[in-house]
Amino acid sequence: MSHPKPVILTGDRTTGPLHIGHYAGSLRNRLRFQLSHEQYLLLADMQALTDNTGDIKKVCSNVLEVALDYLAVGIDPQQSTICLQSQLPALAELSMLYLNFVTVARLERNPTIREEIRAREFGRDIPAGFLCYPAAQAADITAFKATVIPVGEDQAPIIEQTNEIIRRINTTAGLVVLPEVTAVIPKSGRLPGINGKAKMSKSLGNAIALSASADEISAAVKQMFTDPKHLRIEDPGQVEGNVVFSYLDAFDEDQDEVEHLKTLYRQGGLGDAVIKRRLDEVLQNFLGPVRDRRALLSRDLGYVQQVVREGTERARAITEATYAEVTRALGLFQFQ
Repeated sequence: MSHPKPVILTGDRTTGPLHIGHYAGSLRNRLRFQLSHEQYLLLADMQALTDNTGDIKKVCSNVLEVALDYLAVGIDPQQSTICLQSQLPALAELSMLYLNFVTVARLERNPTIREEIRAREFGRDIPAGFLCYPAAQAADITAFKATVIPVGEDQAPIIEQTNEIIRRINTTAGLVVLPEVTAVIPKSGRLPGINGKAKMSKSLGNAIALSASADEISAAVKQMFTDPKHLRIEDPGQVEGNVVFSYLDAFDEDQDEVEHLKTLYRQGGLGDAVIKRRLDEVLQNFLGPVRDRRALLSRDLGYVQQVVREGTERARAITEATYAEVTRALGLFQFQ
């Protein structure tokens, strides 16, 4: 007897094309998950609006850009459902419902939200949608009855709060309506930006896009932060915090050779130009085929739209069924 696959939900804000940090941190795992899980990939345009209402056009124009990146790296729409958040009304309906099961004080105490508010310097001018993001995230997750959520360590408090809401719903209903969720946190952290000063980010301009040209890749590698104290080839160099080695760890398939290069670099006698040439070759070999597939797909945006439309239709049926089940279990009025 076959058992149903565990359900996994993940996705990305549609604020711009994806970069190699997304691949190292999540897309690589999604290629594996689509074989072992029932996977839903959410194009999170509504979440993107929580801090981008001043540029709605950017959010909308990047829906297909992110979908293109998914398909270009190998996401198979027959194995993973790609769906658009704003076209799933049950997510908004569940969000409104869940806001009655959480307090403003609890939302403000969420470490992830508190840190993001500080980083964006909102002060008290916090967009309500931004503050209520944990409830909306809980709606996204539970609408699909997902039990596995891949997140960065900084997002773990969101999953904790999701489980709090789930327990309150189940306690109020008097039965287990929604399953609790497990956060899957990757062992490797996020890739640093090419300048070494922050995590790789589209908004900070320190990323290498999955669609980057060969020249753009080479230019980015040349700019990469290494070890500022490694002034001469014969000087011992530091590997920790060296952006080039961080990227080689993430993308070079010959990890034995990478470890050998690290040993030579630490001893002295290995120049930055050598490791940068190797990284440039590694990234060119990885991104070249991705760029070619993306260019081919971009010539048929009708197909890309069809993938998202069909995925959204499948997701709509699932999420609406969950909303109906939750409201019945809670005893909300039902028309006969």
